[in-house]
Amino acid sequence: MKIAVTSQNNSIDSDFDSRFGRAPWFIVLNTEDGSWSAVDNSENLNAAHGAGTQSARTIINLGVNALVTGHCGPKASEVLKMAGVDIFDTNATSCMDALNKYRSR
Repeated sequence: MKIAVTSQNNSIDSDFDSRFGRAPWFIVLNTEDGSWSAVDNSENLNAAHGAGTQSARTIINLGVNALVTGHCGPKASEVLKMAGVDIFDTNATSCMDALNKYRSR
């Protein structure tokens, strides 16, 4: 399973970013082997409009099964749900905190 977390920086130890479409980074954790990668979201972050739906396409293209974020707008949520991505909203302080809250829900 792949879980994406919205992040302020490019490390799993980074601060959590509550924004979805305009989060600077996505941290993608592979729960099968514990590996993770950082995905730069600057192209969508700086979009004049449509950042949420563009970021949703990025998440889908990464093969993510679940998204952990603070807020995902209605258009992006619809795109993600249609692709079968589970969305979990939280008020975490760090990426690890967000992952732990998702896992313990």
